[in-house]
Amino acid sequence: MDMLSSVVSGFIVEVGKYMCKYIYPKIENIVCISSKIENLREEMKNLTKFRDDINAKVDEAEGEGYKPKPDVVNLRSEVFTQARNFRDQLSRLKEVRENFGSNLVVENYQVKKVEFIPGPSIEGQSTATRNLNKILQLLEDDKVCIIGMWGTGGVGKTTLVSNLNNELLKTDVLGPKLSFGVVVWVTVPKPPIDVRNVQAQIASRLNLKVDNEGSVKSIASKIYQRLEQEKSFLLILDDVWEPINLDDVGVPQPEDPARSKVIITSRSLDVCKQMKIDTEMKVYTLDADESWQLFVKNAGDSANLEHIQSFAKDIVRECGGLPLAITVIGTSMRGKNRVELWEDALKSLRISTPHNKEVEKKVYNVIKWSFDSLESQDDIELSSEHENKKRGDIRSCFLYCSLYPAAMSTNDIIHCWWAEGFLGEHDTYEETYNRGITMIESLKDACLLEADKVDYVKMHDVVRDVAKWIDESISHNEVPASVKRLSFISNKIEHLTECPETTTLLLQDNYSLREIPHEFFLLFPALRVVNLSHTGMDKLINLRLLDLPVCNFEKSIGEGLFLKLPRIEMLNIRRDRHRLTSFDEISSLHNLTFLYINFDSSSILNRDYTWMKRLNIEIGETSMSIPFNKSRKMISVLDCENFKHSGMLQFASDLYLLKCMGLGKLIVNKKSTFNGLKSLYIEHCSCDFGEAVQGSGQFDPLPNLEYLSLVAVYNLKSVSDFGQLLGLNYNNWMHSVVQV
Repeated sequence: MDMLSSVVSGFIVEVGKYMCKYIYPKIENIVCISSKIENLREEMKNLTKFRDDINAKVDEAEGEGYKPKPDVVNLRSEVFTQARNFRDQLSRLKEVRENFGSNLVVENYQVKKVEFIPGPSIEGQSTATRNLNKILQLLEDDKVCIIGMWGTGGVGKTTLVSNLNNELLKTDVLGPKLSFGVVVWVTVPKPPIDVRNVQAQIASRLNLKVDNEGSVKSIASKIYQRLEQEKSFLLILDDVWEPINLDDVGVPQPEDPARSKVIITSRSLDVCKQMKIDTEMKVYTLDADESWQLFVKNAGDSANLEHIQSFAKDIVRECGGLPLAITVIGTSMRGKNRVELWEDALKSLRISTPHNKEVEKKVYNVIKWSFDSLESQDDIELSSEHENKKRGDIRSCFLYCSLYPAAMSTNDIIHCWWAEGFLGEHDTYEETYNRGITMIESLKDACLLEADKVDYVKMHDVVRDVAKWIDESISHNEVPASVKRLSFISNKIEHLTECPETTTLLLQDNYSLREIPHEFFLLFPALRVVNLSHTGMDKLINLRLLDLPVCNFEKSIGEGLFLKLPRIEMLNIRRDRHRLTSFDEISSLHNLTFLYINFDSSSILNRDYTWMKRLNIEIGETSMSIPFNKSRKMISVLDCENFKHSGMLQFASDLYLLKCMGLGKLIVNKKSTFNGLKSLYIEHCSCDFGEAVQGSGQFDPLPNLEYLSLVAVYNLKSVSDFGQLLGLNYNNWMHSVVQV
């Protein structure tokens, strides 16, 4: 029995040591639960077996008449208690595992602060270096939380942020504000946005193990908790095509003062704005010198060979400073010393065709993604009259811009879009024009159009090439036997083949084109938009827009033309002066809603034009250039002394008077008021009305005037003097804008 007691006692001591050294530390150290759970279960079996062996020996001894000592009884009880505790601990561990998943471990939070991102260096590129320094400054600004970098495809946004990422590896030379706890890089998948993919990239960077089968919300919670443990983080979301909800991903929103930052790169400014950026930074193309240096770096010594260099520089110019195009095309020409190869590459670029598959894949298709991502606005919208209305087709608007080789007037391009039907169905000109402005701004935000001078936009050369390439592929698929739109702007054309389905014909700036025969237009019966100078025309029964800004109208067309254009809605013949017979003929056009014309006689002022929704009439050879869309009914008069018959002026919304000396006649009949006049411009005119027309101040002929401009007005001492001379109620328009 003593021997049994010592055996049991020794075993309990060993069990106690084992439990102290192994079981409890392992229970407390949850890191090992998942990997040690089976070992604990095995040890429990061993302990239970040993307890059963002790009980069997004690029972056997008792059967032989022996009685266990009190110590043995206590030891048996202690073994039973320890085994029960062991079992309870194991049960709790199993419960924890079930609650948190079968792979319960505590992740290794020891991650590198910054991981190197391979990619091209911007060393030696002054513009890119300046951009990098600007981003570093923004990262140090406590008031800037989210930064939006945007620019056209291939302009170098990814290259810039990858160099930024690698610059942050230099912790020894950077300030404390640039020492982030962790820098996370995410390449955002193309639409539709896959939040799980974004979460997976973040979790992988943080060494955070997540259940791929878990919900997006549960994964977001883990990412949020992990990032909250960092003193600061920098999240770089590269190539964002659609807005991403950072809350859905699990990214804590940076707050002011912002130690943590988020950088977004996108081709769309609108996407950046929807992600609530604090500041935006546009990445522009390279200048000529940097473009050449980058090209030589990729093309090698071949580009500087005497018989090749001129072609190489022309190729660089065709790339328009776009780093991606320069790099890809330069690399494709590396080691090629035959001039024929360079000539062929240059020709391919000039005719908007990728000269090899590599250029098509890495340049054209990259930019085409921007085109594909344009939201089609040709959906149905419910109008106030509960009729179905189409809002427009932004992709067709973009492709149409490729017809212009240089900068284009926003007014002109909107009018052409309208005539082609790209802007949808609208009740008023204002609605149509506003839709056009929306289209232009959307294309600019998508980096498919660029701002030029005031009220002008332009298309990057490579973007235009891609647009023509896209349009050609569409035409081959949909209209194999016809051409829908023709642009011969600034070309030396002599003749055209028959094009019965062409709806747009642009022939402006062809100064050598002196005459177009009558039969020419029989080739274009479907024309809806035509822009011509010095032409003759007939049989264009579908024409909606006629733009003749520089045309000897009377000589080249003659009388009766407009009677043959029954569907004309917009007419621009503002640069040549016409006779009253022209206006009489125009008045017969019942569909005409927009008119821009110049007359040589002020007698036109007595004609009735109230049926016209929008017009711009110039009388005399004025030099003022005023956008047509800015005014509903604008009249400008130069060098006029007789306003006796001026009924037309009473319906103007904007009135420009230049070098007019007979202003007193405007107020002869005080029953006539200019109720619709919003803006009045008077330049180099005389305001000597004489005593006979002095006003009493009780009669206000300009009740709705909002803007008044007086420049070099003779015999005028003050603005109030002007009001008294015309009998104006000064108090009614004293809050309008007055420029003297």
